Amino acid sequence: MKKIVLATLLGVSLAAGAATLLKADPAKTSVSAVFKQMNVPVESKFKKYSIAIDYNAATPDAAKASVEIDTASLDLGDADMNKEVAKKDWFNSAAFPKASFVSTSIKSAGAGKLNVTGKLTIKGKSADVSFPLSVKADGAKQVFEGALPIKRLAFNVGEGEWKDTGMVADEVTIKFHVVAGQ
Repeated sequence: MKKIVLATLLGVSLAAGAATLLKADPAKTSVSAVFKQMNVPVESKFKKYSIAIDYNAATPDAAKASVEIDTASLDLGDADMNKEVAKKDWFNSAAFPKASFVSTSIKSAGAGKLNVTGKLTIKGKSADVSFPLSVKADGAKQVFEGALPIKRLAFNVGEGEWKDTGMVADEVTIKFHVVAGQ
């Protein structure tokens, strides 16, 4: 009898500390790319993505996250430009329809702050990346905000004539604001 009670208590204790799968609220969540075109800042949002976050505020170091972005869904505000960025020289969305991020480590960095490490894959090229992330409770939901600076040419985004960074800068920041709950 003692073993059953102890096992039950341990099971409840372990379950209470386990991460919880959160679903992103698409109406309140955004993922965008910020870059300079002809030295003018541009922010363009991705319209299609899926985000999975396993998170429990009591045990942030057990958290995990994965993101998939439909590369053809980048909205530059012009239909012709949207088609252009999906072509081979840019995202090559026909061959590489998704960009992805999968966390390998999420560590607490103080109240409301996390350090995230993982693998970013764009256009078939992968790189280990790290970035800070803020997290705060908003009622029953969690709000995650962060920015990941990358170099687009490291992922072959902008080939051919577009390798010249005079027109479009190499530096791109992937910004995200994720509101998620059960």
